[in-house]
Amino acid sequence: MKQPNPFLLFSLLVLASLQGLSQSKVISGTVRDAHSEEPVPFASVTFKNSALGQFTDSSGAFSFHLSRWPSDTLSITCVGYQPFYVLLNKTKDSLSLHILLERGTFNEGAQLRVKVNKGLLVWRKIVQHKPENDRYRFDNFSYELYNKLELDLKNINFEKFGKFKPLKPVSDLISQNIDTTEGLKYLPTYLTEALSDYYYQKNPLKRREIIKAANTNGVKNESVLKLLGGMDQVVNVYKNFIPVFDKQFVSPISDNGDFYYNYRVVDTQVIANNRYYHLVFTPRRKGGDTFEGDCWVHVGSFAIRKMNLRLGKEANVNFVENLSLIQEYRQINDSTWFLSKDKFVVDVSPAGKERPGFIGRKTTTYDHVIVNDTSVVQELSKNKILEEIITLPGADSKPREYWAAERHEPLSKSESGIIRMIDTLTHAPVFQRFTRTLAFIGTGYRDIGNYKIGPWYNWITSNSWEGFRLRFDLGTNKYFDRKIKLHGYLAYGFGDRHLKGMAEIFYLPKKDPRTYFFGSFTNDLDFGQNYYGEISQDNIFALAVRKKGIPVKNIKVNEKKIEFFREVLPWMSDRVTITHKSSLPLRNLVPIDSFRATASGKALTSFEISLRLRFAYLERFLESNFYRSSLGSIYPIGEITISQGFPGVLKSSYRYTKLSASVSDHFKVPPFGSISWYVYGGKTFGTLPYTLLDIAPGNELYYYNKYAFNMMNRWEFIHDEYAGINIEHNIGNGIFRLLPKLRWRQFWTAKTLWGSLSDANKALNFKQGYTFQALDGKTYLELGTGVDNILKVFRIDLVWRVLPSTLPKNGDHSFGIFGSFRFSF
Repeated sequence: MKQPNPFLLFSLLVLASLQGLSQSKVISGTVRDAHSEEPVPFASVTFKNSALGQFTDSSGAFSFHLSRWPSDTLSITCVGYQPFYVLLNKTKDSLSLHILLERGTFNEGAQLRVKVNKGLLVWRKIVQHKPENDRYRFDNFSYELYNKLELDLKNINFEKFGKFKPLKPVSDLISQNIDTTEGLKYLPTYLTEALSDYYYQKNPLKRREIIKAANTNGVKNESVLKLLGGMDQVVNVYKNFIPVFDKQFVSPISDNGDFYYNYRVVDTQVIANNRYYHLVFTPRRKGGDTFEGDCWVHVGSFAIRKMNLRLGKEANVNFVENLSLIQEYRQINDSTWFLSKDKFVVDVSPAGKERPGFIGRKTTTYDHVIVNDTSVVQELSKNKILEEIITLPGADSKPREYWAAERHEPLSKSESGIIRMIDTLTHAPVFQRFTRTLAFIGTGYRDIGNYKIGPWYNWITSNSWEGFRLRFDLGTNKYFDRKIKLHGYLAYGFGDRHLKGMAEIFYLPKKDPRTYFFGSFTNDLDFGQNYYGEISQDNIFALAVRKKGIPVKNIKVNEKKIEFFREVLPWMSDRVTITHKSSLPLRNLVPIDSFRATASGKALTSFEISLRLRFAYLERFLESNFYRSSLGSIYPIGEITISQGFPGVLKSSYRYTKLSASVSDHFKVPPFGSISWYVYGGKTFGTLPYTLLDIAPGNELYYYNKYAFNMMNRWEFIHDEYAGINIEHNIGNGIFRLLPKLRWRQFWTAKTLWGSLSDANKALNFKQGYTFQALDGKTYLELGTGVDNILKVFRIDLVWRVLPSTLPKNGDHSFGIFGSFRFSF
């Protein structure tokens, strides 16, 4: 057997060792966006003062294998980001870097004048091919949807937090469960993930979502979970407008995008044997509802592979420090592109950049995509209405093993830690006390065991009839009973020296379909109609904003009410109400002895049964344990109410019939803001005292009320036949786009009322010395405009009473200035 040549073996060993020495320096890493934490593809990574460098790949990764360090500084640059420099430790042979790039501007570099703008040509090609690339071109499709939402508090200074003695136990608890030693301070508060199957059909339009699993850490609310599903995945970059909170921003690939954006092609790259244009876009004007960002466009099909959207510093959006919206698409076959990932990251800072705020992160991935298949049609045939969201039994109790196997992407190390941390905090007594205190200050209510007190802003008030008034509310909460809620209050006026009060019971046997019973007894002054978000007369904040020179009108009511509500269909509900009511005018209203009582009844006493039908197709709600708040519908909402009065029942004196109806809607008109409108009308058959007629809602405060006529006094106009229209158009920045730094917004309002009163009702109610009026077929018209978003929260309304030309004897002004607080993005 031939022996190996020793010299040859020695030579091979030497060459191998030299080769090893020549590749002994290794540096690798990833480059990501500091805000969205998304990879930054094709960023330039170079050694400073050398010609050595490379681009990151499509996943933001890079790697160097070197024989020596060319420089002690690594430079990372990319369009849209600030340059980043890393000082290398040259004593080490291997380095692993995780680089986060802070945002810069997309306007770097010299702007060259060219005869043909390649970026504009690419944009036109994208628009031309939109019908071929938008996923809604398919007759039907389905996919499995994975949603993940995380909310973190930020900029929490735990050292200062703990110096305030009552908060020190909370600070100590948080410090034990979170790393606060470096950089920005985050306190995780909420993490939820959901897995669902989503189905869509274009014609006839149907949508269906089946929530298979949900894992919630923090606040548990099924209605919130439904809002996180596919039904509200409304972001589609191929549409002309993209929703951002309550606004509609112009898409960079809108059909009219060249009117709003500048375009540049900054690069062309090959990814997986496909060529892509790197298209950058920036707003043409400051302060508009536009994005800045970039996208990668497939050469040939001109489909979007990845779109990165962010808000510019001049964007007219409140409280938002940073916002990232990313959409990624992938090919599901040789010619079909379909959405594969959504990511939305928002940094909300209500009080300023360095002040406490929160960061929200929502990630959505799409898998198992099926297009134009009979299986989708078969599943959608189960729908009873256009849209259905179904949560499967046991969806909220899946084990860890299920989630480990079914998640589209594993949780990061920090996300896994968040689950444990939230569980620790929410179960700690000291943290529970802290959150209850914050809720008490913010909402006015506080839970004490099985009971609830508040709202605190009604505890101490004052008015000219009662003088100094004290009120205390006590109710039960969900810990007392999950289906029954009790509530009541007692109030005492030190001026009239009378005790007043209210008691009510609410019973909710079924949530789906919703059914409830309600009963109440009230013996108190009538403080006017109350609307959500508006200041009522029985409120500590009303003391300082009452109009001067208008006589105060007081009336006391004694009312018993029983109510039954049920959802007949998902889009229709009925409510039957039985009401027994007695009224006692106290001041500046026609007194009770002006009205004759019947032989079997009392004056100003009625017994009424009413039926209300409500039509609200695809209305969404945010639900608590007992109550729910409407989030509106994409369709108009209508109501019809029929009421019948019966004399002789519990000493009632009046027979009458009332009919009323209303339709309302709110819709976007991008890029011209949004419009809200409300049309209503009604008629009363019978001769009745003013307490049972329609009393047009007036406002005697300088705080603007969007539901009332602000230049009309309370009890000024009464009718037995009426109709009206209210319109409000929020334009956005409007003329204030010329002053973008102010971020003011423009609006206009119009409120119209037509009414009449029969001769019999005039004879009964119009008494000498009292100021009731009837429009008698004339038009009442208020027009308004003003400035919204002053200091982000304040609104000023300028309102003119245009018609009728006659004015009330008291408060005779045709123009008024009103203020209010409005919170919106």
